[in-house]
Formats: sequence, C-alpha cells, structure tokens
Amino acid sequence: MKKFILFFLTAITFINLSAQTVDTMMVPASPKAPKTKKEKPNLANRANDHLLFQLGYTGWAGIPDTISTRGLSKSVNLYLMYDFPFKNNPKLSMAFGPGIGSDHILFSKTYVGIKDLSSTLAFTDQSDTNHFKKTKLATVYLEAPVEFRFSSNPETGKGFKFALGVKVGTLLNAHTRNAKFENKSGGTLNNYVMKESGKRFFNKQRLSGMVRVGYGNLSLYGSYQFTPLFRDGFGPQVRPFSIGITLSGL
Repeated sequence: MKKFILFFLTAITFINLSAQTVDTMMVPASPKAPKTKKEKPNLANRANDHLLFQLGYTGWAGIPDTISTRGLSKSVNLYLMYDFPFKNNPKLSMAFGPGIGSDHILFSKTYVGIKDLSSTLAFTDQSDTNHFKKTKLATVYLEAPVEFRFSSNPETGKGFKFALGVKVGTLLNAHTRNAKFENKSGGTLNNYVMKESGKRFFNKQRLSGMVRVGYGNLSLYGSYQFTPLFRDGFGPQVRPFSIGITLSGL
C-alpha cells in the first residue's frame, strides 16, 4: 500500500512537470517579444469521459496449486465519472463517481462450496468422479473509483491520456454457475445449470488500485485488489487483478 501511494505521488509530480514543460516549449522565448496574456482553453464542449466501460481478463494473484482454473476468466466494469479540471492546468483533472465491477472466474472440474456450512470455502477437484464440466464463480461490487487524469488535448478529448487512481467497493452478490453434469469419463449425465449464492466466505469491502493509458476514447487498463478476496481463515489469501481495454466517452 505504501509503495502504491509513493508511486501515485511520483506520477502526479512527473505529469504536472511534463505538462508545464510542453506548455513552455509551445511558446518560444524572445527577449524582444512583448508579453501576451495566455488564452485559456475552451472546455465548454470537451469530452469529459463520463462513461467508462471496461472488459478484460481477470485472475487471482497468490492462487494455490490445488485450485485449477480454466478458460478465459473475465472482468466487466461500468462507471459513471464526474470530471473536474484543475484551474491552473486544465490538462490535469480529478474524476470520481459510482459504478459496478464484476469478476467471473472459471474452474475446471472443480466443486466450489459457496453454500456449504464449513469453516472454509472448498475448492474440490472432482475430475475422478461425477462433476460439472463448467463452473464459474462471480462477484459483483458497487464501486466508487477516484482518478487523477492527464489529457494532452483537453479541449477535444483526443490525444494521449493517462489516469491513475483507486476504487473502493462493497460486495453486492457472490454466486456460482455450474453447467453440464458429467461422469469422470466426460459423458453427459444431465445437461442442466445449477446456481448457488452466498457471501459468507467473502470480504464485504475491497480496495483496488488502477491505471489507464490510451489515446482518445480507447485505452488499456490494469487493476489490482489490495485487500484479500476472502475473509481471513475462510479461504485462500488471493487478490484479484485484471487487464483489458476501456472504452470512454460522453
């Protein structure tokens, strides 16, 4: 956490100095030229990137070897942000707002005991017995992200963009979706879907760091959850992370 805060402050200082340097280079220095008042950019019709839609790959840092994931686990997020530019430098701004974040982790021939009354959440390998072919563990959070933003062209919203921030979330739902019941040889026993929900094993709040780099309305993002996914002693001490693309606009 201390490393992230140090990185955050360093990035802010670097971007601010870089933006000031670019502004200085755009106006050639001349001892004979009269001083002119610098015009402020017109931000009335600028794109504020109010809406952020993210789609990416997600995984668990620190996952034990005994837990087998499969396929392409994904993260789907949607945020409505309010952007406030700095008065002394409109290329810099702060943004915050509500949103929904969800992670969908896929498992191979694994029973996830989200409804069990056991003291810890079970991830049981069932490859040598009857099992569900596909199992997904989904978590959905109400989140409040806060971003420090840099835009090389704040008047149009085009050009290079960078954002760094954190998001605080509260757990809304945790559930599993199990599909296609098979025997150990892979033969179909019953082609049905079983859904189970339960939040007892999970931490109810989470804190994550995030970064975005892109051009115009398209950017790459990365996020890392600082707090463990599961309550202490109720499951493995894993921390979700995700990387993907962000589509922004409005």
